[in-house]
Amino acid sequence: MAVVSGAEAFSFDGGPVGVLLVHGFTGSPASMRPWGEYLAAEGFTVCCPRLPGHGTRWQEMNRTTWQDWYGEIERAFEDLRRRSTHVFVMGLSMGGTLTLRLAEQHTDRIAGIVLVNPSILSENKSMRALPVVKLLVPSLKAIANDIRKEGADEIAYARTPLRAVASLVQLWRVTRADLGKVTMPVLYFRSKEDHVVEASNHQAIQAGISSKDVTDIELADSYHVATLDHDAPAIFEGSAAFVRQHARVEA
Repeated sequence: MAVVSGAEAFSFDGGPVGVLLVHGFTGSPASMRPWGEYLAAEGFTVCCPRLPGHGTRWQEMNRTTWQDWYGEIERAFEDLRRRSTHVFVMGLSMGGTLTLRLAEQHTDRIAGIVLVNPSILSENKSMRALPVVKLLVPSLKAIANDIRKEGADEIAYARTPLRAVASLVQLWRVTRADLGKVTMPVLYFRSKEDHVVEASNHQAIQAGISSKDVTDIELADSYHVATLDHDAPAIFEGSAAFVRQHARVEA
């Protein structure tokens, strides 16, 4: 199936330190490209895969599961590991969920993780009906482009595929159960105003992980897709400094 223009995966070859970027649910690598370009300019090797079912049509995403999405980033991670002295993983929204899951499974092989508005739960009570609703209704109107900055576009679906949502809920469940396995340094960015991910996600993640080195930064001028919003420069600069600190790389 054809990929929407601008939603393609991307990679940049650079120095010995690798960075894996992971985009969010129904989104695309477009939400991560400016971040990736910044990190590449800083001299890092960068990879951002397009998750299966994303960047094409929402109907295709309904035929994928969280295991498909996770499998794609794990393959990209293994490739970076072969080519890098250190690997850092950075994710937005569900990309943050997948980042946490990868960190749980590869604790000693990841130098550090950066999370931007990650999700591991929902307070929406209608989610309880999802096992039945997904069989009757294929999709609902999406909440895409939750961005304060005018003109920004994450190239996400206008519909939310419900079978895929049901699989996301499964990913949340297994990730929450293993949060204690996350021990590496964490840089955590969270928007003060987020219309997609509730603050309870932040609280649950902070309470669940075992990492001793955790830096928590609130973003005052961005909504959910903060990597394309007004606070994006703070994310880019902060993550580059985080990599240099924990990989002992000179600026």
